[in-house]
Amino acid sequence: MLRFSKPNKYYVEGSQKRNFLVDIKGPALAFLPVLAFEGGTRRNIPKFEVGTMIYVRVVTAKPGMNPELSCTDASGKSPEFGALKNGYMFECSTGLSRMLHISPTCPVLEDLRKKLSFEITVGLNGRIWVNSSSPSTTIIVANAIKNLEALNEAQQNIIVDKVLQKIQ
Repeated sequence: MLRFSKPNKYYVEGSQKRNFLVDIKGPALAFLPVLAFEGGTRRNIPKFEVGTMIYVRVVTAKPGMNPELSCTDASGKSPEFGALKNGYMFECSTGLSRMLHISPTCPVLEDLRKKLSFEITVGLNGRIWVNSSSPSTTIIVANAIKNLEALNEAQQNIIVDKVLQKIQ
């Protein structure tokens, strides 16, 4: 499953009565209201441990104010938002994450997908989460993504071909 959208991956840093405090790799912590979830009510408040990685979207971000986040899309649905469980998170440059957003049919990922089964989310904040049933698959995908920025397209194809040959 590929998830390429504008939401980002952030870490829960704490909670207050009405908000979760979330690290967004910015100058200030963001607020994630406890009601910013599909079907969110005062009785149905999600619980996140400190350090939980969550997939959210930024609702507002204005200078001088803490950003506000949400775990729903504009229509109030949350098919992919929320806590990211298991998997491996690593950071890349925001340039690479933007490239992956602009070109969601990344040839390297498409080639890897032909032989490997994995989930990936790419946040515009430079955090990437990869999950698969096998730790070795997760490592292969993470390393391939990390090498994208340093290689041109021809070099990327050569590396992917070599990796896929070793897998077989």
